[in-house]
Amino acid sequence: MKRNPRKLKWTKAFRKSVGKEMTVDTTLQFAARRNVPVRYDRNLVSTTLKAMKRVSEIRARRERVFFKNRMAGNKERARAANRKLVAENEHLLPRQRASERMAAEVAEPLETEAMEVPVQKLKEMKRVKQRMKVGGGGEDVMDVD
Repeated sequence: MKRNPRKLKWTKAFRKSVGKEMTVDTTLQFAARRNVPVRYDRNLVSTTLKAMKRVSEIRARRERVFFKNRMAGNKERARAANRKLVAENEHLLPRQRASERMAAEVAEPLETEAMEVPVQKLKEMKRVKQRMKVGGGGEDVMDVD
């Protein structure tokens, strides 16, 4: 049974038409078949193999960038969808008493201040560990608990 390749989700034609895959890129031209026989040359083969490796590295890097750009707004969209879902179904959430709400508001600023101090300590601990890896071993540099 014949099918339109642009309608089958697993085909390259579909992925390119929907924008999930790169369509215009110079590295894609290297994958094209060339049916012209070439006389064997050792230097030509070695340079071709080196070029193939380099082209595959470039293509992989470009595909990563393309994917990151395509997925750039997903976190914000997901957050917006989650907020909308909570707003629509707020009646299903358990209600907070006024006293609990007040206690949460009072405790919230204290928690943010308390969280800032350990973050500084964690950064210092990472620096100490990095010094140990690079330096080789200072006795007073590392603080072990």
